[in-house]
Amino acid sequence: MQVLYPRCAGLDVHSKLVVACVRLASGGQIQQEVREFGTNTRDLLELLDWLSAEAVTHVAMEATGVYWKPVWHVLEGHFELVLGNAAHMRGVPGRKSDVNDATWIADLLAHGLIRASFVPPLPVQQLRDLTRTRKQLVREIVQHTQRIEKTLEDANLKITGVITDLLGASGRAILQGLIAGKTDPQELLALSTGRLKAKRSELVEALRGRVTKHHRFLLQLHLEQIETLQKAVGRVESYIGEELAPFRAAAELLSTMPGISEISAEAIVAEIGLDMARFPTAGHLLSWACLCPRLEQSAGKRKSNRTRKGNPWLKTMLVQAAWAAVKKKDSYLRVQFLRLKGRRGPKKAIVAVASSMLTAIYHMLRDHVPYRELGPDYLQQRDKDKLAERLIRKLQRLGVEVEVRPTAA
Repeated sequence: MQVLYPRCAGLDVHSKLVVACVRLASGGQIQQEVREFGTNTRDLLELLDWLSAEAVTHVAMEATGVYWKPVWHVLEGHFELVLGNAAHMRGVPGRKSDVNDATWIADLLAHGLIRASFVPPLPVQQLRDLTRTRKQLVREIVQHTQRIEKTLEDANLKITGVITDLLGASGRAILQGLIAGKTDPQELLALSTGRLKAKRSELVEALRGRVTKHHRFLLQLHLEQIETLQKAVGRVESYIGEELAPFRAAAELLSTMPGISEISAEAIVAEIGLDMARFPTAGHLLSWACLCPRLEQSAGKRKSNRTRKGNPWLKTMLVQAAWAAVKKKDSYLRVQFLRLKGRRGPKKAIVAVASSMLTAIYHMLRDHVPYRELGPDYLQQRDKDKLAERLIRKLQRLGVEVEVRPTAA
């Protein structure tokens, strides 16, 4: 097999140890040397000096948790770095050791058999950390809100059935009243803003329960956690606004697409970056995001075409945006969803819509153009001939003889 990189190295990275194998090929002879290094900054600089002294040009490592990141940052700019998916680089079973792993990675790299993972530039990585942190904080707020609802149910207070937003002005005022020890439904209802849509009699009955000291403690605990988390979300969003300056134009561009809000646009840019040259085609981006059917065939039979588990942050965001996009009437995305929903079901249909949205995002970022609405009749016009043939077959099945004549131009 042809050797593409005669002077390369493979790294087996752990939390406290890096096993490095330098592979040098010259004149048909192969020399390999393995050394171990710590993961402190001084140790990683020693690794850098050793690789530089051996005139290594390419270095490969596995994407193991976050342990690869410090090594990557120290070596970046000095060598051509390749980050491989650990699932794609498994060695021979029964021969597992740190030294064998590093040697195997070096051999794969030398022959160009490692498919490099997408590693965005440092500014994109930092923005990605911020957007992911914001989403995690929001998830924690939702979890504490659900715990409040659980506590209210335990106290036989049916507030969630009559108040849409439990953390709104009226909901918070009622919760504060409960924490203060108020139990009279009329007194609790008087704390609301008066804008609740439910009938007063329903609200009074929903606020009649059995609130104990235990319930008041839990309500106060979760409400304080929510307030702290909301302040943290505000700080993160403020910092995102500062770090978003180089990406603001791209985020505003993506916001022109139906279903993509300002927050969604920021998260999408943070996940895929701005340089679409890393993906030769839109199909490569879809494959990386795992928004296309998998290929799994054997003995002439297709075993599964379910999408693979990919980037959970990007995939989840696009599916949520797709659900929002299909609500817009007289749009291409809505028609596509309804067209596929009847045949494939809503889940597969919404994934197809998310795939179409990511395809559009690829072209928008590559060509720097806003979203262009294709219209609800796009699919029908594109498939006009197929539609005519399908309708003719349908009429023939109904026993109607059809003669087709083209209309005059």
